[in-house]
Amino acid sequence: MRSFWIEFLTAAASHPFPAIPGDIPTPYDFDHSEELFPNVPAAPGMPCAGEDRSIYRRGARRWRKLYRVNGHIFQAKRFNRRAFCAFCQDRIWGLGRQGFKCIQCKLLVHKKCHKLVQKPCSNEHVDPVEVKEDANGESTLGRASSVRSRAEPEPLPETPPAPPAPVRAEDLEPGSQRHYSLEDFELIRVIGRGSYAKVLMVELKRTKRVYAMKVIKKALVTDDEDIDWVQTEKHVFETASNHPFLVGLHSCFQTPSRLFFVIEFVRGGDLMFHMQRQRRLPEEHARFYAAEISLALHFLHERGVIYRDLKLDNVLLDHEGHIKLTDYGMCKEGVRPGDTTSTFCGTPNYIAPEILRGEEYGFSVDWWALGVLTYEMLAGRSPFDIAQAADNPDQNTEDYLFQVILEKTIRIPRSLSVKAASVLKGFLNKNPAERLGCGEGAFLDIVNHPFFKSIEWEMLEQKQVVPPFKPRLEGERDLANFPPEFTDEPVHLTPDDDTVIADIDQSEFEGFEYVNPLLMSLEDCV
Repeated sequence: MRSFWIEFLTAAASHPFPAIPGDIPTPYDFDHSEELFPNVPAAPGMPCAGEDRSIYRRGARRWRKLYRVNGHIFQAKRFNRRAFCAFCQDRIWGLGRQGFKCIQCKLLVHKKCHKLVQKPCSNEHVDPVEVKEDANGESTLGRASSVRSRAEPEPLPETPPAPPAPVRAEDLEPGSQRHYSLEDFELIRVIGRGSYAKVLMVELKRTKRVYAMKVIKKALVTDDEDIDWVQTEKHVFETASNHPFLVGLHSCFQTPSRLFFVIEFVRGGDLMFHMQRQRRLPEEHARFYAAEISLALHFLHERGVIYRDLKLDNVLLDHEGHIKLTDYGMCKEGVRPGDTTSTFCGTPNYIAPEILRGEEYGFSVDWWALGVLTYEMLAGRSPFDIAQAADNPDQNTEDYLFQVILEKTIRIPRSLSVKAASVLKGFLNKNPAERLGCGEGAFLDIVNHPFFKSIEWEMLEQKQVVPPFKPRLEGERDLANFPPEFTDEPVHLTPDDDTVIADIDQSEFEGFEYVNPLLMSLEDCV
């Protein structure tokens, strides 16, 4: 008997179990033989043999755009106090980030003036320009002497901030303005985490309805650009509440240390979670998801919003199997037809070539990302995978990935149908002018593409088409479709640090509170 067990264990050790449980029947049952990899890495922390690293979650980032002129390193900034251009002496004013500030010597200039600055950067902090008011209330410009040289003062035309005063919750959120607070919700479980925020499953105590709550620490978004992005996310959440394939907003509120978005709780998990288990999807399933995503993107584009962060992580499945896009932190709003922007941002694997080339871009970048995502669904890997990249540190960097995106010819797997190959080539055209969805026909070119011929678009938008896959759920609080690395975390918010709160300019977050009137009316009926 002992020899039998020795032989059995020896045989088992030489045939390790696969990472994906193939003995469990799933709605996506098909041959996994080409996608499986042994679940035994060569060393702790190393990838398994044949493991596809692109399927793992990667966070989106904004690369700060810097402008170098005559030794200065300028960055776009938004000014809340009176500020004057060091070149033309006129006031810097307007909406958004009106001017540039040198991150070294703190010099302020108009955007239109930054290329004309001739004085070299001192690499030292300079004293601010004092703004005074005369008897008639007009502003006069008074120059303070420079730290570096009294003979040649180099002004910083911005008044220094006053010492921050301690902020109390009752002062920040008066009862006449506050609709919700943290006390109105029961925190149930952690369901997600990003570089800026944590996402919780919560219950509204009064109605027992379940929501997701995105929690952002104010201390992490005190930069001018970060604050603008939070406001943009709030506006897009409000807009998205009117579409079936976009996660909508319930309410917003704040405390002295945090911002809270209360949003729809989508129970089916994200496509990343399901793709990690299924590796690739049948063409019928990928077509259904790509079509619903197209409708969601088209809705945003019609309202002047570039999404800029389409990826498997941000595509959720509801309890019926329909998709919902979430996370609007990378969105650009206010884009009219023909308008462009230039911010270098996104998740590396999904960034469009025109962004990498430093070109102005528009809605085209979303259709490129849809092409990458559709490729991942159909092929089970990224179109930019590099063989043995994990073994070569030089090929495992963002710079090398960007080079591949720009230069590598995308090869379509032969196993895909002609129609699927055609739609991938259309979306993944490196020239945005020729990309599917970007020509004269715009969205109609997508609707009329042979790959989507079987889609009834009007019925699909009304959610009258039965999804090809329905997530298995045992109740509205079932978290079986969420990664355990999130759901196993303890549910608590770290105590506030008064010294950190004292450094936060609370005026930056005025007017953040919001309640969706439609959801409020529904709750009143409970």
